Amino acid sequence: MAAAPPSCCLVAFPPRAKDGLVVFGKNSARPRDEVQEVVYFPAADHEPESKVETLSSRPDAGCPGRSACVHGPLIVLKAPKRRGSHAGNSDLPKGGREVLPSGKDIASTLEKCTYISVDQVPRTHAIVISRPAWLWGAEMGANDHGVCIANEAVNAREPAAETEALLGMDLVRLGLERGSTAKEALDVIVALLEEHGQGGNYYEDAGSCHSFQSAYLIVDRGLGAETVGKYWAAEKVTEGVRCICNQLSLTTKIDAEHPELRSYAQSQGWWTGEDEFNFSEVFSPADDHLHCCAGKDSLEKQEESITVQTMIDILRDKASGVCIDSESFLTTASVVSVLPQSRGSPCIHYFTGTPDPSRSIFKPFIFVDDVKRVPKAQSPCFGDDDPAKREPRFQEKPDRRHELYKAHEWARAVLASDQEQGRRLRRTMLELERQGLEAMEEILAGPAPPDPAEVGDLFYDCVDTEIKFFK
Repeated sequence: MAAAPPSCCLVAFPPRAKDGLVVFGKNSARPRDEVQEVVYFPAADHEPESKVETLSSRPDAGCPGRSACVHGPLIVLKAPKRRGSHAGNSDLPKGGREVLPSGKDIASTLEKCTYISVDQVPRTHAIVISRPAWLWGAEMGANDHGVCIANEAVNAREPAAETEALLGMDLVRLGLERGSTAKEALDVIVALLEEHGQGGNYYEDAGSCHSFQSAYLIVDRGLGAETVGKYWAAEKVTEGVRCICNQLSLTTKIDAEHPELRSYAQSQGWWTGEDEFNFSEVFSPADDHLHCCAGKDSLEKQEESITVQTMIDILRDKASGVCIDSESFLTTASVVSVLPQSRGSPCIHYFTGTPDPSRSIFKPFIFVDDVKRVPKAQSPCFGDDDPAKREPRFQEKPDRRHELYKAHEWARAVLASDQEQGRRLRRTMLELERQGLEAMEEILAGPAPPDPAEVGDLFYDCVDTEIKFFK
């Protein structure tokens, strides 16, 4: 059984998080040469009885999407109840600006999930996701209702299937598209698990199949859950901090579960039915020695209230092991999201879109009526000729680098040199990021929601500025 790459996803709830905010963070540990892209999809209406199909990394191009999946443990966490969600997304372009296509345009350019198709729903929410460029699903993302989801690869007592089914990353995206709350997203995920199962290659690798179970962190206002295959357990979480790494974490506090969870564990000889039921002990591999989660340790050590900057600093910490940089794996993308309680304040999502958060800039995204697409952070589209879509799969590896990734390659090399040029570059990058964080703090503290015309191209402008700076 292959070991899952070290990775973690974290969340802090009030009162540990500052100003009544919920702060969510995720590092995506993936193969070193894998490219991640940041993609926005607007809300869409779909024809009755249609199948779920994927869009390309360029939503207006009509290019087939890509996706991948795993088995899974899942954690859903919800923050204290918001008084309402932030601004939604219109399907109509306004003012002649370059915007994403309408829901009907999108529904007409559909394809299947990474490996299989599932029945579509009448309407899907607007989402923004960070994903490996070869697949359809997402490592992490958010929707316009203030729901954030991320997943982690884990090993469990029951091996993950190599047979192609839904990937854990497919389920992240499906949960975001269909769930207006964390509870709804959980219901979506466990229902699809029950119907279709999980399985398939987790990596773009023709040499071997890397399949894992998956843990998920689903956040809006206070619920946690984990799944192994179709079996799941959930726990309400409303305060403090929570982290998922590469092992099961739910223990004896279980507030909801699959109706056959315990009987299945007994039938496999994993639980006698007499001892107290401990989910992680029962479903973890017999030879698995539970280890400390670096992200959780880092969160719990914080003496001050946790802020966006706190979460960014934790994700950048290589010494703790939160930020992975090894011979085989690298933190290929990161995200931090802040979810305010107030209806008048928007949720803000900071994506890197580039590898190694210690050498990347976190750039803000806000859901508004019109979101300007960002092709410079989206990988090339190969359509039906994509080796990830042809069988046998992954016989070639095309160049999936987008413009932001290519520009950032130069910056990473300079920063790694530890010369004066690299130190100057790092100071400038951090200053650009600081200016963005301060501007977003002003928006959160403001008496009224931001003007959509001013923030619809926010992420676009940040990416464009970063590329120009590197050049």
